[in-house]
Formats: sequence, C-alpha cells, structure tokens
Amino acid sequence: MSTSLTATASKKTPVRKKTNKSLFRRINDWLHLWLGLSSGLIVLIVSITGCIYAFEREIREFTQPYQFVPPQQQAYLLPSQLRSIAAKEAFGNKADSAGNHILGITYGTANRAAIAAFMHKKDGYSMIYINPYTGQVLKKKALNNDFFRIILNGHFYLWLPPKIGQPVVATAILIFVILLISGLIMWWPKKWNKANRDKSFKVKWKAGFKRVNYDLHNVLGFYVLLLAFAIAVTGLVWGFKWFSQSYYWALSGGKSFPKAQKIMSDTTLSVTTAATIPNEDLLWQRALQEYGTITGALQIQFPEKRPDAYFLNYNPQEGTYYKREFRYFDRTTLKELPVQGMYAKKYSEIGAGEKIYRMNYDIHVGAVAGLPGKCIAFFASFICASLPVTGFYIWWGKKKKKKPAQKKQVVTVTVKTAATASVLDT
Repeated sequence: MSTSLTATASKKTPVRKKTNKSLFRRINDWLHLWLGLSSGLIVLIVSITGCIYAFEREIREFTQPYQFVPPQQQAYLLPSQLRSIAAKEAFGNKADSAGNHILGITYGTANRAAIAAFMHKKDGYSMIYINPYTGQVLKKKALNNDFFRIILNGHFYLWLPPKIGQPVVATAILIFVILLISGLIMWWPKKWNKANRDKSFKVKWKAGFKRVNYDLHNVLGFYVLLLAFAIAVTGLVWGFKWFSQSYYWALSGGKSFPKAQKIMSDTTLSVTTAATIPNEDLLWQRALQEYGTITGALQIQFPEKRPDAYFLNYNPQEGTYYKREFRYFDRTTLKELPVQGMYAKKYSEIGAGEKIYRMNYDIHVGAVAGLPGKCIAFFASFICASLPVTGFYIWWGKKKKKKPAQKKQVVTVTVKTAATASVLDT
C-alpha cells in the first residue's frame, strides 16, 4: 500500500524581460535616469526662480509706484543737482568723504523717476528714486533686501556663496542640456504609426495617474524641447567662461571674445571748466543733443578715483537691453575715449551673430518678443520645473512596482508502509 501526499512549494524563477533596444539606447536610457536624478532638484529650483523672474519688470512696475512721476512740460534737473540731492539723502553731512559718494544718475522716459545709485557700507548697493523735475526724494532702498535680488541669488547661486553656488548651478544646467538630447532619443518612436503618434504627441488625460504622469513627462518634454534648449544655452553663457567664449566664436564666425577693459582718463586734473559747469552736466547736454528725447534710459556714472573716466550707458528701448551703447569720456576734457568690447558699437553696426549674442539676456527671459515672449518663457520654465518631478515619479513607480505572484509547484510524495513493503519488495 502506498500513500501519496501532495505539497505545494514556492519556487523563485528569475524572469528576464526581453528587450529589442540596442546597446546605444540602453546606455542613453541609463544616462538619462542617473543624470536626471543627480541634477533634478537644482533644475527645479532654477526653473521656478526663472518663472518668477521672467515678469520682474512688470511686477516691479505694478508694486513700486515710486518708479513713476507725472510727466511735466519742463526740463529735467541736471545730473549735478540730482547728485547733490541724493548724496544728502544717502550720507547727510558726510557726503563725498570716506567713500561716501553717488556712483551715477539714470534718467528714464518722461514718466519715470530718476535713479541715483550708491554703495552703503552695511546694506551694499542701494538706489534713491527722485522726481527728475522737482528733486523730491521718492524712495531709498537697498537691493540686498529686494525680493527679486533674493530670487536672482537663488537662480544664480542657490543662495550659496557665489564661488560655490555658481559652478554647481552651471554644471546642473549643462547636464540638463544633455538630458534634453537623451530625452529626445528616448521619445523618438520606432515606428510612426497612429498608436505611437498618439503616445508621443498626446496626453491621455482619462488614463490612470501613472500614465498621465508619464505622458506629462514624455509629451510636454518634447513640446518644450527647443524653448528649454534656448533658455539653458543662454543661461550657460553666464555659467562657464569657456562656453561664453565658444558661443561667441560660433555666432560671430570665428572672432575672439572681446576682453574686458578698464578705461582710464587721459588727464587727472580738476573736473570743472572755466565756466564752472560740472562736467557731468556738460556730458548730459551733449548726450541730449545727440540722442534727443530719451526713449529708454540714459545713465551717467561719475569717476570715483582720479584716473577714472565718465561712463555713459544709453539704452534706446525700454524693456530690453541688447541695443545699449557703452561710451567713456575723459574726466577733464570730456574727449571720448576709444573702447573695445561687446557694446562699443551701435547695434545697427554689428554683424548678425554679434547681434544674437547681445540679445542673450533678452532671449533668456523672453523679453526679445515682448510680453508674449515673457509668457512663453514663463510656461517653458514651468514645464522644465515639472520634468524632474514627473521623471522622479516614473523612476520611483518602477522601483516600487509589485513583484509578480510566485508560481506554485505541486510535489507528489509516495510513502511506503510496513504492510506493503514486503509486497513491493517482491
């Protein structure tokens, strides 16, 4: 007689997923995953702060009424007059001593307040807003306490010391550029049939959360690709010196990047003429004769030390910066000094590649296309901020995916009893 016992036992059998991906695609996918995980948090912070800073000018104008004055049918006060008013407001009786002096005056359009800039020993770079018609002081503020300066520090340095934060941010953005390229390779369908086109170009909103999250990463990442690439590349111009020089070389057709100059006056004598008219006022009058009505902003920076020259920065267009002109004048004779540099020539006199390079900031924030461009830059930055989040959830979901149920194996055991043993043995 024999007895059969049936038992179940679990047996782990490793299951290998079959893949048709090439070695190149597998390496690309691996790089996309780990580069994304290593840089995701930084990209998120830089993108969110970029979203906020895109509308910096518009938000300032809405929340800072002291930037504006009622236009009047009279001439602006002279630079020397505004300088005297600002110095008294900033330093009191200690003006023009121990480094207490006004750095420069900026005039705007007819409805704009004039701005006097100075360095405060405690608060750093500060500004005084003055009515250019009456000399009334409207506002004094330190930029270190300014909301947008705090946002900009996060965007550039992650609120770390610049020597640490700047290379960290720049490296993360360089990785992000690589991620855009590897992401495009991952996105590219093997076959351009209808099903694959729908997966690549449409978000399946009625699907489950995981599928929607995947589509937001995959589909929106594709749609924002070119804009994200432009924002990242223009940002890298400030991130790495070698990139800035290479970018300029490529755009300008092989020209070397202009070196920064320290422009000095030819003479170091007294800065007043026989008529005792301050030289900044003479320079201001000369600028008005040349440029006419101010349509953007005109800034005159005063010499700080004996060898320094007057600096004139003229921007003919409000809201952008690429048309600026930088000019220097001898502190005594007001003779214009030769300048080599990015803004030494008028915008209309430079080549196409150099024009694009000078547009770098305005492209970066979208201002080159006006308010619509800023809106586009805002939404592009917002999608860029979402990519590390949706990408992380895709990885986390795969990592936590439930293991498949283990197969059960049936085992039959035959047992010999004493009564049947002799029979079975014969």
